[in-house]
Amino acid sequence: MLRSLWYSMTQYVFFLLFITSYSSLASNETDLVALLKFKESITNDPSQVLISWNTSSNHFCNWHGVTCDVRGRRNQRVTGLDLQGSHLHGLISSYVGNLSFLRLLNLGGNSFYGHVPQELGRLSQLQTLFLTNNTLEGEFPKNLTNCFELRLLNLQNNHFIGQIPMEIGSLTKLEGLHVDKNNLTGKIPDSIANISSLSVLSMAYNNLEGNIPDSIAKLKVLTKLQVGVNNLSGTFPSAIYNLSSLTFLSIAVNRYTGFLLPDMFVTLSNIKTMYFGGNQFSGQIPSSISNASKIQVLDIYVNHFSGEIPQLGKLQDLSLVKLGENNFSGNLADKIDGEFLRSLINCTKLLMLDIDTNNFSGNLPSFMGNLSTSLTSVYLGGNQIHGQIPKELGNLVNLILLTMESNHLTGTIPTSFSKLTKMQLGLGSNMLSGNIPSTLANCKNLQRLDLSYNNLSGHIPSSLMGLSSLLILNVSHNSLSGNLPVEVGRLSNLGVLDLSKNFLFGSIPESIGKCVSLEILDLHGNSFNGSIPPSLASLKVLQVLDLSRNELSGTIPQELQNLTSLQHLNASFNMLEGEVPKNGVFQNTSAFSVANNSNLCGGVSELKLPPCRELKDSSKRKDNNLKIIVGLTTSLIAIFLLLSCFYVIYKKKKQRKQRREEPSNYSAFNELPKVSYKDLHHATDGFSKRNLIGVGSFGSVYKGILESDLVAIKVLNLERKGANKAFVAECNALRNIRHRNLVKILTCCTSVDHNGNDFKALVLEFMSNRSLEEWLHGDTTSGLLEELRPLNLKERLDIINGVASAMNYLHYECVEPIIHCDLKPSNVLLDKDMVAHVSDFGLARIVSAIHGNTHDQTSTIGIKGTIGYAPPGELSHKWIYLKPISEYGITSRVSKEGDTYSFGIMLLEMLTGRRPTEEIFKDGNNLHSYVQNAFPNNFLEIVDASLLHNFQNLDANKCLFSLFKIGLACSLESPEERMNMLEVTRQLSLIHATYY
Repeated sequence: MLRSLWYSMTQYVFFLLFITSYSSLASNETDLVALLKFKESITNDPSQVLISWNTSSNHFCNWHGVTCDVRGRRNQRVTGLDLQGSHLHGLISSYVGNLSFLRLLNLGGNSFYGHVPQELGRLSQLQTLFLTNNTLEGEFPKNLTNCFELRLLNLQNNHFIGQIPMEIGSLTKLEGLHVDKNNLTGKIPDSIANISSLSVLSMAYNNLEGNIPDSIAKLKVLTKLQVGVNNLSGTFPSAIYNLSSLTFLSIAVNRYTGFLLPDMFVTLSNIKTMYFGGNQFSGQIPSSISNASKIQVLDIYVNHFSGEIPQLGKLQDLSLVKLGENNFSGNLADKIDGEFLRSLINCTKLLMLDIDTNNFSGNLPSFMGNLSTSLTSVYLGGNQIHGQIPKELGNLVNLILLTMESNHLTGTIPTSFSKLTKMQLGLGSNMLSGNIPSTLANCKNLQRLDLSYNNLSGHIPSSLMGLSSLLILNVSHNSLSGNLPVEVGRLSNLGVLDLSKNFLFGSIPESIGKCVSLEILDLHGNSFNGSIPPSLASLKVLQVLDLSRNELSGTIPQELQNLTSLQHLNASFNMLEGEVPKNGVFQNTSAFSVANNSNLCGGVSELKLPPCRELKDSSKRKDNNLKIIVGLTTSLIAIFLLLSCFYVIYKKKKQRKQRREEPSNYSAFNELPKVSYKDLHHATDGFSKRNLIGVGSFGSVYKGILESDLVAIKVLNLERKGANKAFVAECNALRNIRHRNLVKILTCCTSVDHNGNDFKALVLEFMSNRSLEEWLHGDTTSGLLEELRPLNLKERLDIINGVASAMNYLHYECVEPIIHCDLKPSNVLLDKDMVAHVSDFGLARIVSAIHGNTHDQTSTIGIKGTIGYAPPGELSHKWIYLKPISEYGITSRVSKEGDTYSFGIMLLEMLTGRRPTEEIFKDGNNLHSYVQNAFPNNFLEIVDASLLHNFQNLDANKCLFSLFKIGLACSLESPEERMNMLEVTRQLSLIHATYY
């Protein structure tokens, strides 16, 4: 009996052992199958990382990337699969969900695509999941929220869409959640607050909206919060103020507004990195920032912060300070305003200082040379800094980038910059003078040198041509002279060379063809002579070539038509001759210009140049006539002396005649108080560049102080053809008119300058808010008090009402009706109260004069109006870009209807935000047709985007609809069908009364 019982028990034990062993083997087999199925789903393994995955050679626990947990000799289960950065391409196999002991799955840095398999939700022991840097798609893999043991979930840099599910809060053991760089939408779920162990939350670079939930204040161990580059909005999340453990906080590039609390850093005292740039925060930097003694990065770039910048000298670890594009102001040389800058001397780890595009003024203090020698980048551009550049900046020997463009700096470029051997230099748009220091050649790593828009003179140092590192060289709009050094060919890495608007002369060196990386070559507005070097055809990546307004002769090299990258070529206003090529860039007349070269022939038919055969026949005739001309030369020399005498007599008679006629021509002057040239010279500080506020068709406009009043002084460029006539026109137009929406002439000057040249100027009311053009299209250099703020609908309605009222007055209410002839946004000026004033009457015509003198209709001023705003008409071959010439340009007939057309186009521009000269308006299209195609059903789709933010109601829609109707009715092609200004003012008054 006992023996039988013992035998039965022994058999039972063996049975249990067999079952356990069989089960273990079966589970082991499951892992093997799962791995083999994973390998089958890989379509490309360029690095052969899975070559070891072979059952014939070794056990799967020895395969590359596989980790096993050994439990006895026969039971080995897969616990880790790490194939990060293996360049695998394929799908993630659903069989991975059968690796039931898996704790680590890292497939980051591959090319997996498709969806995350649902079966991964079965991995109940999974603690770490990396799927980062793949191309996975579909909605957020909600199934992963069943992996309750997860500590780290990283899905960043994929193509996931949809919302982050509320179930994410069930992962209560999660310590790090990374879902940045996807296409996720919706709000940040409140349930994240349930993950009390969360220390890193990264959701940047998505399309999340709303605000950070208040419940996030429960995450007491959160050290890193990164939600930058989303669509989050509202005020600064109050919950963040309570996250005292935070060391990294990024909410940059969202739509946050409002102020930051002054005591913000009392609780956030552990912060090390702070990215707040690209929002709409205002107010001051919190004064408590001195408590954040560990801070390394302070980035509030592109906001509306203002006020005093607190001293930062106590922040010993500070390495990056980005305060650019805000509204900070103050005199940097002042002991109080500039103290924040002085305090940075104590920040010995400072690498970057950016105060670019603010309102700082004063001189650059010399103590800036005592800042940390670790500094690599200093941005000072776009301010109102004046005075000389301190030589002490040369002490910052590790500078890689120094930008000071768009200020009022004077003096010379310090030779001490030669010590900045790693530097890239931007000094454009200042008032620097003197020579370009040849010692800049010591900056052996110089890649960018921008000295444009200054008063530099002298030669271009040939030593600069030895800087093979140069990528950009821009010295345009200076007074440089001499030759372009032949050594330019050594700049083999140069991508941009801009020497335009100087006084350079001589031939263009053949060696320029060795600058094989050139993409932009701009030499226009100099005095280069000789022929165009054929070596330019070697510049295979050249995109823009501008040789216009020089003294180049010879033929256009046929080889240029082989430059397949060339998108724009301008060789106009030279002395070129011969045949114009027909291929490459020369096929498209909108891509090149050869205007004002009188001896060119051939080319595409649109140029309407004479055939080259006719030009050759003409040349032969000239050769035959040459003998006759030579024979007459001796006689002509004698005649020349006689003619010279006649010329002197004629000139004196003409001058006497002009003096006799001048009182009648300038009858307007007799009714105005006079001012002397000396007074105007003094009022504008010698017509200084810093007082220049605009350049028009016939002159320049300066601001000045005359008898304690701020005025605008329009100085006529008398060398410009038609300038005298424009002066007379403006005086006669403005002498007797008085209207709230017209600029007022205060006085005038007709005299001679210090050099004995004729001088004429008008003194006008000063308009502190500049032109409508600048407000519509965001001129960041204008100095407006509310720079870049878009005009709202009511403001635009008020402005167009004012313009309409002025035009109605000119057309119908003046004793002698006046036609403006050049109405456009740049000629609509705004005073301190944003009241519109129509200006620039240089092309104006008095109707009685037109009717009484037929010769006035064919003015010597030329084509009246501005392309895009002038009424449409026929095309003329004289315009290389083949843009429509106005009704004025066809017949020189001015009319009220022409003004109405300009008004209509300007109104459509104000509503759409599009200039009528944009690239899309070609091939017969224009702003009128662009609006007409969208009207009436889809007109909201073409409304200026900045305007749409300003309203959310039906009345505004109706107002816009009515304004579009007026704009279209005024800009019809047929003059007879256009709405007149009487009806325009009536309808605008009705709109204003209805909606405001």
